[in-house]
Amino acid sequence: MYKAVEVLPGQGTWWVGVNDRETDLFEGLWTLPRGVAYNAYLLVGAKTAAIDTVKGGGEYEAKLREVLGDRPLDYLVVNHMEPDHAGVVRRLRRLYPSLTLIGNAKTVPMLKGYHGIEDGVVEVKDGEKLDIGGHVLSFHTIPMVHWPESMVTFDETTGTLFSNDAFGGYGAHEGGLFDDERPRERWEGEMLRYYATIVARYSGSVQAALRKLGGLSIKHIYPAHGTLFRKDPGLVVSLYDRWSKQDADGGAVVVYGSMYGHTRRMAEAVCRGLSTGPHRVSDVRLHDASRSDRSQVLADIWASRGLVLLSCTYNTALYPPMASLCEKLANSMLKRRVLGLAGSYSWSGGALAALKKFADAVKLDAVAPEVEVFAAPTDADLERCADLGSSVADGISEFKG
Repeated sequence: MYKAVEVLPGQGTWWVGVNDRETDLFEGLWTLPRGVAYNAYLLVGAKTAAIDTVKGGGEYEAKLREVLGDRPLDYLVVNHMEPDHAGVVRRLRRLYPSLTLIGNAKTVPMLKGYHGIEDGVVEVKDGEKLDIGGHVLSFHTIPMVHWPESMVTFDETTGTLFSNDAFGGYGAHEGGLFDDERPRERWEGEMLRYYATIVARYSGSVQAALRKLGGLSIKHIYPAHGTLFRKDPGLVVSLYDRWSKQDADGGAVVVYGSMYGHTRRMAEAVCRGLSTGPHRVSDVRLHDASRSDRSQVLADIWASRGLVLLSCTYNTALYPPMASLCEKLANSMLKRRVLGLAGSYSWSGGALAALKKFADAVKLDAVAPEVEVFAAPTDADLERCADLGSSVADGISEFKG
C-alpha cells in the first residue's frame, strides 16, 4: 500500500503501515509466500499519537509526514517491543525530539535494552486512559500474548481495538486492507497459520485476554499484522476463542517421516483406514515431515481433531524432521487430540518409543493399535496401519473433549 489510508474516514484514524514482500522467513522460521504486513496507525486529534511502528522505516516515516505535515508527533504508544513493531522507535525520537513514549511497566526496561531510551517515557497502568482531544485511549495489558509486555490500545471514541499481534495473520495487503475486501478463506488461513506458529503456546493467556477485553465495546479490530477487521470483529474473536480452547474440526492430519518410502506407504494405509472405516473422515490431510511447509502442517494440526504421526528410525532415534515437529507441538502444549502412532526400523528400534515419549509429554493417550514395522511393511503390516486409521476415525467420532 503506497499511501497512508484513512481507515475511519473523518475520524482521524490512519493506517500508516508497510508491506514486506522481501522477507522469506518470518522470525527466520516461517514461510511467507504472500509476504507480511506491518500495520501501524496514527491518530490525529488535538494532539497526535502513533500506535506501534514497523520493521524498517523509510516508507513508514513518509506516510507519517504525509498525514502530519508540519505537525509534531506527540505520542508513540508501544504495545509490543518486538522489533517488527518497535523497530524504528529510536529514529522516530530523532525525527520528533519531543515525542513521548507510552508503555507499561514491562515495556520500560525493554525500551532501554533495545534502544537505549530512558527519557520521555510514560509508564501507564492497566486500564489507564489518555485523552488526546478527539480520541480517548485506554491501555490494557495482555501478558504473554505473546510477550510479557504485550498490551492493546482501545480508542473509546471510535470503538477501535489496536490489538498488535493478537488477531494478527501472515500475508501482505493486496489492494484492500479490510476483511470485507478479501475472501474469508484467504485471511482466515493466514490468521490460523500465524496462530499455530506464533501464539499457540500461549493459548491459556489468550483465554485470559479474551475474558479481560470482553467488556469493551469493540467495533473494529486493527492488528499489527494482516487483515483489519471492520465487518464482523465478533467473528475473529470467536476464532481466537476456538483456537485457544483447542477446539477442532473432525478432520485428521497424518504426518510421516520416511527415507526410502516404506513409512510413506504405512501413512497412506493409515489415510485409507481413516477414509473408509465405519466412521470415515472426509477431511484427511497427509504431510511429509521433510517436505511439507511446517507452518501449514502446524495450522492443519491445530484445525483438526485427529493426528497420526509415523516415523522411521534414524540412528536409533526419531527421524530429525519428525523430532523437530514433535518438539514444536510439545512446546505449543498440544492437547485434546485423538492420537495415533506408528514407527519403522531396520537394525535398531527407536522411532515408536520416541513417539510414545512425545505422547506422554503432551499427556495424550495413543489409540490402539500402535504399529511398529521391521524393514519394509508387509501386507499384514499395512492392514494394521489401516486399522490404526480406522481407530483414529472412531476416536474422532466419539470425542467428548
